[in-house]
Amino acid sequence: MPDQSWASSPATRRAMQGNRSRDTTPELALRRALHAKGLRYRVCAQPLPDLRRKIDIIFRPARVAVEVYGCFWHGCPQHHRQPTANNKYWREKLARNMDRDRRTHQALEDAGWLLIVVWEHDDLGAAAGRIAESVRDRRGFTTPEG
Repeated sequence: MPDQSWASSPATRRAMQGNRSRDTTPELALRRALHAKGLRYRVCAQPLPDLRRKIDIIFRPARVAVEVYGCFWHGCPQHHRQPTANNKYWREKLARNMDRDRRTHQALEDAGWLLIVVWEHDDLGAAAGRIAESVRDRRGFTTPEG
């Protein structure tokens, strides 16, 4: 392990390197639910040419972006617990993540996009329903139910 590693131990380093940035379990489940509702989307795509960030799921014609947030990485108000090991590093890292999230939300909003945030602990079926309704509303379609 390098001398300047952010990890508090080699085991922590291995565990953290195993975390995925896309195709996480909640993201895959949400995508399956959206697909079952007949929606098609782009995955891990850049919605704005000058925004150097990729969004988990986008519906380009409707200008709807969906981010699936992990409770740890994005500071969930209900479930986030600050790590005790290497506290200073993690406090700064998570603050940068949340600041980036705010800037991304603002950039999308300024460009006329709707950003829907789904937390990993949310009911993904209900979230898929909310997303489908938003996409259809923004496209000007009505759902068969109403």
